[in-house]
Amino acid sequence: AQAGTAARAGARTAASYDAYASGESAARGAVSGWVKKGGFEYSEGGGADVTVTVSLKVPSIVPGLDDWEATRSSTMPRE
Repeated sequence: AQAGTAARAGARTAASYDAYASGESAARGAVSGWVKKGGFEYSEGGGADVTVTVSLKVPSIVPGLDDWEATRSSTMPRE
């Protein structure tokens, strides 16, 4: 869920010409600190539309279970 929220926040901010922050900083702000510690990757591309992809390496909180990766993308039209 956090990867999707981060991708949407990043795309929404990156698509706005009058944004006060970068898409990446908006995406990072949408993720809990304990999740960011596992790993955070951001990519952005597009022309008339902006597509942001966020990948998170989610640390396992259960002993014996491996960490896992969640990747989500979101596309927004430029404003």
